Amino acid sequence: MVEMDDINPRMDSVDVCVVIGANDVVNPAALDDESSPIYGMPIIETHRAKTVIVLKRSMNPGFAGIQNALFFAENARMYFGDAKASIQALVAEFKND
Repeated sequence: MVEMDDINPRMDSVDVCVVIGANDVVNPAALDDESSPIYGMPIIETHRAKTVIVLKRSMNPGFAGIQNALFFAENARMYFGDAKASIQALVAEFKND
């Protein structure tokens, strides 16, 4: 865990960013979509990482009730399921290599 103000300036240098269950707080619409209800809200700029792995149960919108543009970004991969089980499965894959 890293504070938003500490990581955002370095996000371009992050190879892999894992987002667990977050939605609105990582939605790039807050930065670039003036029609979005979250426009102007500070976010963790995960979309700037080279690869983003998003662990979520579904594509359901967050508190703001809007789709997250991050989920459709070229550098993002969705990993659906229970976060604890998903992380355990990812760790097991790395241990098997």
